[in-house]
Amino acid sequence: MPTDPASAADVLAELTALRAADAPTRGGRTFAYVYDAGLEGLDELAAAAYTAYATVNGLDPTVFPSVARLENDVVGAAAALLGAPGAQGTFTSGGTESILLAVKTARDHARAERGVTEPQLVLPSTAHAAFHKAAHYLGLEPVVVPVDPATYRADAAAAAAAITPRTALVVASAPSYAHGVIDPVAEIAAAAAERGVLCHVDACIGGWLLPHLRRAGREIPAFDLSVPGVTSLSVDLHKYGYADKGASVVLHRDAELRRHQYFAHAGWPGYPVVNPTVQGTKSAGLLAQAWAVLRYVGEDGYTALAGRVAEASDRLLAGLRTTAGVRVLGDPAAGLVAFTVDGPDGAPDLSLLLHLADEMRERGWYLQPQLSFDGLPPNLHLTLTPATVGQVDALLTDLGAALDSARALPPVAVDPGLAELAAGLDPSKLGPEEIDAVLAFAGLTGDGGLPARMAPVLVLLDALPGPLKERLLAEFVGSVFRI
Repeated sequence: MPTDPASAADVLAELTALRAADAPTRGGRTFAYVYDAGLEGLDELAAAAYTAYATVNGLDPTVFPSVARLENDVVGAAAALLGAPGAQGTFTSGGTESILLAVKTARDHARAERGVTEPQLVLPSTAHAAFHKAAHYLGLEPVVVPVDPATYRADAAAAAAAITPRTALVVASAPSYAHGVIDPVAEIAAAAAERGVLCHVDACIGGWLLPHLRRAGREIPAFDLSVPGVTSLSVDLHKYGYADKGASVVLHRDAELRRHQYFAHAGWPGYPVVNPTVQGTKSAGLLAQAWAVLRYVGEDGYTALAGRVAEASDRLLAGLRTTAGVRVLGDPAAGLVAFTVDGPDGAPDLSLLLHLADEMRERGWYLQPQLSFDGLPPNLHLTLTPATVGQVDALLTDLGAALDSARALPPVAVDPGLAELAAGLDPSKLGPEEIDAVLAFAGLTGDGGLPARMAPVLVLLDALPGPLKERLLAEFVGSVFRI
């Protein structure tokens, strides 16, 4: 803390300088983490709405009744859009919290209604990592089932076969993040319902986009609460709803199911506590700006924006499919595209793919690398937004040049002896010095920075066993947040 207070101008100038090192969040060149509607005035409206409610505490709607009005409007809009006008839901801080609350609801429902004491969570291997996080926090056993290796969609028969009397919840994605494909929701939900088990659809990405794509004339399979057997659904408004982070909604089939989500406690001398979400005290600013953005854009506006996302996707996919060596994975349906790059033998070339990501970053584009997993190929992942429509041609041009440059670079590989050594390590028994040595070898020095080129780091991570990879990543992030 400074001894003397700084001026407002100096504080803002320092923030601006810090921000200059970040990837851009507007302009359509960062293909992950950000959702840019490209609408004039939207950012200014969102900022003003947040400011108006920044000091309002969302903890207690009896003291701040406008919070209840805003939340009922937002949740009601989501419920009407997603096939269940009578559904009950909650505004949350993001997809992870929405998923965590859905899993808690299922766990407590299974305990209360079916006497399940050791609950399981059945999910495809492509389900978002937030489900594993929720299972870890809430004491459920994840039961992971494979996906179709050609389509990358969940295997409905495998999911059905994995359901046991201990199953609290079965998961489907619309779409899955990794490949942007929609799981067979109706078949998975039917299998869950037949066995009296709840079914959650992770529509965090697609929940606001897919209905508007359908309205724009695209063919979209049924995926929402109108599907028999679907009992809950999550949808992020900070994705294709274009609200700021973090804004999400978790919906339940009815109020009886939603009550298992709540936490209430009167066994202390303070005020009686009732929390619909993980958070207690929270600013109502994000709720207010989500409400304002939904009203500002409107149904016709969202339909037009969805059409622009579809246009960007069509043009990008056409270009990728005519680029030698590039292979699009699955049948992307909702603004997300994943592609790999094959070598001369027709198999994915990890080194070439990661060199390509580095070359594109040097040209001002961020494409998100995803490593291989359980037979699924490594790939580069792109999130398309309305702002990317005008960037597709430039992206494809640079991609072709970057691919030529990447092919001219020497391959990056992991020494087989090192890979064998790593396979025999027990991550839980590695001490600080050993961890530091491995991080240094990988080029992750712990000084808060990253190597200029990530291909050598990611090739090494791809070769490591999952538990060791997780330990190193946790240690690295701990070194970044070093205080």
